[in-house]
Amino acid sequence: MNPHASPAAIAACALELDRVDAGYGTTTVLRDLSLRVRPGQVVALLGPNGAGKTTTLRAAAGTVRPAGGQVRLFGQDVTPLAPHRRARAGLCLIPEGRGIFRSLTVRENLRLHDVAIGGDGRGEALERALDAFPDLESRLDHHAGHLSGGQQQMLALARAYVARPRVILLDEVSMGLAPLIVEQIFTALRDLAATGVAMLIVEQYVAQALDLADHVVLLNKGAVTYDGSPSGLDQDALLAGYLGVDFGQAP
Repeated sequence: MNPHASPAAIAACALELDRVDAGYGTTTVLRDLSLRVRPGQVVALLGPNGAGKTTTLRAAAGTVRPAGGQVRLFGQDVTPLAPHRRARAGLCLIPEGRGIFRSLTVRENLRLHDVAIGGDGRGEALERALDAFPDLESRLDHHAGHLSGGQQQMLALARAYVARPRVILLDEVSMGLAPLIVEQIFTALRDLAATGVAMLIVEQYVAQALDLADHVVLLNKGAVTYDGSPSGLDQDALLAGYLGVDFGQAP
């Protein structure tokens, strides 16, 4: 446990990674990494390719087990918990690459996510998802693998409306989508943020991520190099140099 954090500060965090070391096999990716996401806060997790952003989300979700440190959800140590138990505790991971069941229908995908967190797989949860993404309503009985890329991403994001999580982890949800669909996705993310849910977002569209975020954490080689407000960043230098893209443009 972080010796500098009071019990009240720990309890005030929706999600906390405390001095986490994690990686794959003998390869260490995260080194003594600490970050916090407070209730209702949107944190953008940025950094160059290979910085450890996806590994951070996986460590938080439980699909990668830390070699050291703790993961806490609303003050509770969830480090030993399996991913499905973290999901039932209010954590939702929207992974890169959609994360849907392509052989199931849209309706079956939505019901599955509801049942996974203890729901009955129908009714109010389904309505919430369709209210957020009305394009899915006419495709409820279509196999998810037959949807367009944008519709598949809407289906992936719909689980956050079905499950009503307290913390959402989002990994490159705009990857490979047309600009118009990206705008729809970010509109959905703003609507989610307005509900008061805590969000930790990894995103290739850096300018949009900064516009959405209340707080920014920069990673480089598995370590935090900046932890503060977006206003504290030199955004032109960040985007042109650190991330290798021009400000306001998609990388």
